[in-house]
Amino acid sequence: MRILGIDPGYAIVGYGALDYNAGRFGVVEFGAITTLFEERLVSVYDEMAALLERTRPEALAIETLFYAHNQSTVIYVAEARGVILLAARKAGVPVFEYTPLQVKQAVAGYGKAVKKQVQEMTRAILKLDKVPKPDDTADALAMAICHAHSSRSQLF
Repeated sequence: MRILGIDPGYAIVGYGALDYNAGRFGVVEFGAITTLFEERLVSVYDEMAALLERTRPEALAIETLFYAHNQSTVIYVAEARGVILLAARKAGVPVFEYTPLQVKQAVAGYGKAVKKQVQEMTRAILKLDKVPKPDDTADALAMAICHAHSSRSQLF
């Protein structure tokens, strides 16, 4: 199964495409979509559509939206997330949402793991030489791992 993990953001959208077969991971591609302010939503949509076409995932795993501290930031992330979901829908890719707690539990085995622990476990699980940068990329790969370890991935 090919899974595209997404860490939604407004200025940076992390992504990681993984193949998961018989309990083993294969890294397909990972990176980040970076944007300029004036064209952010158009850039996110266009880059996401191209990424979906290039990687052809069977599932897209994305973090649920949650409100932390900055109300304006959550609005911008929601806008970017909306165009990501639109691109997935238009490409016919089913979307699965996970909370940060679910991702931490699936990757690090502990729902209160800190970001560095999750990133290091992501590196180890995928047998990478170093933690992918920027952090959004590592978070997106963790999202894909979470989906692979989820019972919802068994739908395919």
